[in-house]
Amino acid sequence: MSKQVYEQVGVAMTCRGFDEYARMFELTERELAKGKVLDVAGGGSSFTADAVSRGYDATAADPRYALDTVAWLEEAAAEIEISTAKLDKLREHFDWSYYGSLEQHRDGRLQSLERFRMHLQSAEGRSRYAAGSLPELPFEDHAFSLVLCSHFLFLYAEQFGFEFHKQSLLELMRVCKPGGEVRVYPLYSLGWKPYERMDELLAAVRANGGEPELMASGLPFIPGSSQFLRIAIC
Repeated sequence: MSKQVYEQVGVAMTCRGFDEYARMFELTERELAKGKVLDVAGGGSSFTADAVSRGYDATAADPRYALDTVAWLEEAAAEIEISTAKLDKLREHFDWSYYGSLEQHRDGRLQSLERFRMHLQSAEGRSRYAAGSLPELPFEDHAFSLVLCSHFLFLYAEQFGFEFHKQSLLELMRVCKPGGEVRVYPLYSLGWKPYERMDELLAAVRANGGEPELMASGLPFIPGSSQFLRIAIC
């Protein structure tokens, strides 16, 4: 395999829809309908808008939600074009079985961003987007039945260290109800490497009342990445 990898400075604002989340996290009606759902580091993803339209009680958190709306919507649109150009140079390394092609991948991002924008700017939708970032979220203990974190933890392992990942996982657990679940995807970094200290993180999760398990994901894309982390809250 070429030594080329996906290069990224800072954390990208990405746009993903409901079906992508359902596949990456292997979500079912049972989990989504159990109670409140939280999407952490939601960015410009339409998962919350899509979930609400299906009758689920969903909320998203991201630090950008505290900023000027027009500015970060423009940032999200620009990121789609930037990421598409990067993927174009590396397209032979990725698994396109779900997206079909780079062009369909881009179109899906644009459609997701538009659904997100419309929901965000609606009277009902705005209250569902909270400014907040790991490792300290602005929610009460045990506020959600299902907590999701897509394309942030582990993906940016080169930028955020072990302690950040540990405290972030414990924070996701804090806001999740006993009997609920935390799910994190992917477990590979942008450098296409598995997280080196995963065993230590899982030990910390167990020590704090969680039952972690690595599960097969239905959304293979990043080279070598085929799993998500599921944490059952005791």
